[in-house]
Amino acid sequence: MADDLRSTRCAGGAGTVLLKPGHNVWRRARADRAAVLVDASAYFAAVRAAMRAAEHSIHIVGWDIDSRARLVGESGSAEDGLPEALGDFLETLVRRRPGLSIKLLLWDYSVLYSLERELLPGIVFGWQRPRQIELCLADDLPFAAAHHQKIVVVDDSIAFSGGLDLTVRRWDRPAHAPGDKLRVGPDGAPYRAFHDVQLMVDGEAAAALADLVRARWHDAACESLPAKLPRRDRWPAEVTADFTCVEVGVARTEPALGSKKDVREVEQLFIDMFACAERFIYIENQFLTSLRLAAALARRMVERPSLELLLVAPQMHHTWFEHQAMGVGRAQFMRVFDAFRVRDRVHLAFPSVAGDGGGTDVMVHSKVCIVDDRLLRVGSANLCNRSMGTDTECDLVIEAADPAAAAGILAVRDRLLAEHCGLTPGEVKALLSESPSILALARGGERDGRGLRAVALEDVPAEAPGAIQALADPEHPLAMPEFLAGEKVGPHRERWLPRMLATVFGFILLGGLVIAWRHTGLAEIADPRVLHSWLAQFDGAVLAMIVIGGFLLGGLVAFPVTVLIAATALALGSWQGLLYATIGSMASALSTYLIGRMMGTQPLRNLIGPRINRLGRSLARQGIVAVAAVRLLPIAPFSLINLVAGAIGVPVLYYVAGTLLGLAPGLITMSILGGQALDVLSDPSLADMALMAAVVVGGIGLSFGLQRLLSTARAGI
Repeated sequence: MADDLRSTRCAGGAGTVLLKPGHNVWRRARADRAAVLVDASAYFAAVRAAMRAAEHSIHIVGWDIDSRARLVGESGSAEDGLPEALGDFLETLVRRRPGLSIKLLLWDYSVLYSLERELLPGIVFGWQRPRQIELCLADDLPFAAAHHQKIVVVDDSIAFSGGLDLTVRRWDRPAHAPGDKLRVGPDGAPYRAFHDVQLMVDGEAAAALADLVRARWHDAACESLPAKLPRRDRWPAEVTADFTCVEVGVARTEPALGSKKDVREVEQLFIDMFACAERFIYIENQFLTSLRLAAALARRMVERPSLELLLVAPQMHHTWFEHQAMGVGRAQFMRVFDAFRVRDRVHLAFPSVAGDGGGTDVMVHSKVCIVDDRLLRVGSANLCNRSMGTDTECDLVIEAADPAAAAGILAVRDRLLAEHCGLTPGEVKALLSESPSILALARGGERDGRGLRAVALEDVPAEAPGAIQALADPEHPLAMPEFLAGEKVGPHRERWLPRMLATVFGFILLGGLVIAWRHTGLAEIADPRVLHSWLAQFDGAVLAMIVIGGFLLGGLVAFPVTVLIAATALALGSWQGLLYATIGSMASALSTYLIGRMMGTQPLRNLIGPRINRLGRSLARQGIVAVAAVRLLPIAPFSLINLVAGAIGVPVLYYVAGTLLGLAPGLITMSILGGQALDVLSDPSLADMALMAAVVVGGIGLSFGLQRLLSTARAGI
């Protein structure tokens, strides 16, 4: 589909309508007012004021949401008497207004970002907050896809969308002063200057974003939020509108998943916007890697010899991973303009501010695109491959239909250039009136050490490693053969990669255990022979009680049941271990099932959030096949499935039979493997290792075979 994208050519002029629902936007809706909020100090102050006035609902959707984020404005402190931190602020709102419902949708993020995120957000926003605040971790996307939208909707009446998440290390003021003592993270450590932009709308445009949020919540949480609320005026008095009575287009990216086709409105809208440019294109963006968009820009520049392109981006990508993928991709992006021989009309620059120790760069995280005085776009999408077809994105675009809107677009451009160059918007306007070249202003307009400096690309490698490029910036969700060999496969194969990674991790873990047992003190305290000798003191009912008690305790603390099965086999041998592991795992499954039955659904919902709907839907048919299939598929931990099955009332006979069927491959494989592993660990031979490998392969084959059989049977129910 992406290769067939064609631009919608337009004749130009304010009367031409570019935004077309079903083509380059999802919807086109009227906004009574719209404001461009530059930098987090402006956004956090505005969203705080809007949420403070909420009566019915607050919906927050983000790539990251952090309870510690300080919602403060330019002054750096809260001036309304309410807590500054997001989590405490929301909790105060619901305690003051018990009828207020707050939903938070957060990407169930990759482990690559675990060091940047708040630890255990499900606990922070779930267990520790009132029931009116619910967090759902969005894990409904295919492998390598991220939930990247950043939207807040209040009472369906006012909405915010752009590049800013309500998280830490985002707050900054337009001055971006080096050493600003208020620009520190939760640990008190300073972080570098940060620039971003959010668009605020009301009216029908806000209601459209509310519908988008409801759709995302339905997909991620498997439940429908209440219908639309009557719109009320929630516009904060302290925010001045930049636009009144304008058309706003909403463009999305959504990845393909199963039978659901992908949505690439974000990409198509870029293509169409570039095709209409006459004088200048101003872009602020964190990542520039899409060669398709680079070619679209270059072709338009060939068609319009006077067209200028100013790209404002970060000076560099600071992590090794981003440098290898996005840094290399940006260099390739810029080489496209060399190939089309238009590089002299393209300037790639980063904002720099002066400090005591010399100049320092400003982190550009914004996603802004301005085309002449006609189009203003603010959103979450980068100009990278993954934003075109892999991640979920939401961009808002204002199309000028009258002179007032056209003047508003130029005023926003002047504000952004003024901030980067240390000038006032009036000075920028005057300079561009004398000489309309934005490149001349960008290259020469600066004051007090603030300005736009050229990004150096000389030290960037020509190409990034294929696997890194494929994982960091894929054009569409990845599948196993494609990741390993570059082949294109259908979406029904998309879950092979996480399964294979889990298998590889399992072998690494097994190898680590072998090394630990043979070369560390673990052998003395965890030697299966010692455990076997200790258990040999008991027999009959006492031995059964000890083993079953271990499984029961493991189930209560959510200890992996597979590890318990393997440990039982290692201690008691294959066949006795199989017997006791089967009894123990079934006893654990029944006990946690009964706990779930007594708890009901609401306490579990408070514990794990709306994702209980996803598990409940998987078990809703209440048949043996459904239960067994859930056991075979890596949907959720063993104990959690038990609790949910009990809470939603799966009949106990179906539950027992399905659980036994679903656990059978793992019980048999781990029991046989466990007994053989004892010999391999103590006195390995080639035959032992071959048998061990055969059992592993056989167990994997049995699991996949049963899974396919159950999936086929379930589809026919």
